[in-house]
Amino acid sequence: MPKPSSKNQKKSAPFARKRFGQNFLSDQNIISNIIGAINPQSGEHLLEIGPGRGALTDPLLTLINPLLAIEVDRDLAANLRTRYPSAEQLVLIEADALKCDLTHLAREHHIPDHKLRVIGNLPYNISTPLLFHLMNHREIIQDMHFMLQKEVIERMAAVPGEKEYGRLSLMIQYHCNVTPLFDVPPSAFRPQPKVTSAIVKITPHSQPPITANNHKWLSTIVTQAFSQRRKVLGNSLKQYITDEQFEAAGVEKNRRAETLSLQEFVGLANESESPTSET
Repeated sequence: MPKPSSKNQKKSAPFARKRFGQNFLSDQNIISNIIGAINPQSGEHLLEIGPGRGALTDPLLTLINPLLAIEVDRDLAANLRTRYPSAEQLVLIEADALKCDLTHLAREHHIPDHKLRVIGNLPYNISTPLLFHLMNHREIIQDMHFMLQKEVIERMAAVPGEKEYGRLSLMIQYHCNVTPLFDVPPSAFRPQPKVTSAIVKITPHSQPPITANNHKWLSTIVTQAFSQRRKVLGNSLKQYITDEQFEAAGVEKNRRAETLSLQEFVGLANESESPTSET
């Protein structure tokens, strides 16, 4: 997914790498709108995933010091270190965000109880696994503002009955509130991607809207149900949930996965037997 670009970027700046899914943000109006949506305040702790050429980094550093950032591309990291050599401004971690332990990072950098605010342009090719990785560290996250493929945000925010509704919708909404903000056209990037992007705000729940006894078992049930979404639940989940458990949860087994609410899936998970204990 798009990586940012500074307004006054020199021609010698690192070029976009296909293997990292890089398209650099260059539209200053869009950049201003993103900063406005984030609305960073003095004293807050921001973590930018994939700062790239610094399109968001530059304006953020006029508002927040220091800014934490994770960049996997060594050339982009070197460029940022040249421009911002002081750790009092930019604390740059050269790493793969998918493998980064954000809880350890927050502890290492003495982030207090008001937590991290996470921002970034997430690469198309890792956006879904990265979102699930971040969910594992939701307790130390205040909120997240991401640029993603619009289609991914539509899936995250989907409700029962919509064609986009699925595993991503349910598991993200179990842990977080999802607020789509605005679209970003391909023309805002260099080079231009072939899809429309969008900005989303994701805020972890202080408490889930409904509590699963075992959220790993909930994930297993949801994943199995949507892996065979054309089948009725009585068939797709027959190895996981008995007729008696369907009845106890108040869910008819002739329904399909896309018709069930989060509350109904949690009810099914709580009524059925889990093969593993919660960790």
